Amino acid sequence: MQEQYRTVARAGVHETEINRSRFLCALAPAATEQEAQDFVARVRAEHPAATHNCFAYVIGADASVQRASDDGEPGGTAGVPMLQMLTRREMRYVVAVVTRYYGGVKLGAGGLIRAYGGVVGEALDALGTLVRQRFRLATITVGHQRAGRLENDLRATGRTVREVRYGDAVVIEIGLPDADVESFRGWLADATAGEALLELGGEAYGDA
Repeated sequence: MQEQYRTVARAGVHETEINRSRFLCALAPAATEQEAQDFVARVRAEHPAATHNCFAYVIGADASVQRASDDGEPGGTAGVPMLQMLTRREMRYVVAVVTRYYGGVKLGAGGLIRAYGGVVGEALDALGTLVRQRFRLATITVGHQRAGRLENDLRATGRTVREVRYGDAVVIEIGLPDADVESFRGWLADATAGEALLELGGEAYGDA
């Protein structure tokens, strides 16, 4: 697995006008290819009168799924430059749809490539990006007496507390970078006088 990846911070739309053509770039995070395709379908449904609804998406922390469509623009002038902008910015788990309303002035192949790639870059700048870091899921089981103090200490030391469950004991779910697991074991033993039980789970990604 990749140690980290970059994605768009939030969904949104950025609009620009080039030679009287309107270009609207809708960007969104997408966890799966199906989510990306559903987003493309929603944008197309919102703009049925548009001249083109071109798209590109990159799915997977390793960019294993990449798709692009020119949607009727000359081959390679829309979807490909959009995809190239996403990959050049090292974006993952993201979908972009550029809706074009033709304004009567032809842009030529070079102009289209600059327009479609450029509006995606502008949208990324406008909406912002964030880095997500790979970490190990772990659960800490501890007695009620120590749980409140431990949770506070975890948050104070910058640990990602994902969930706290109360039962016969208290279970705190956290995220740990793999490199920190052994040092964290020592810290936890010191912090709880050896009373807490640490169990490691699977891997996931979270905000870095």
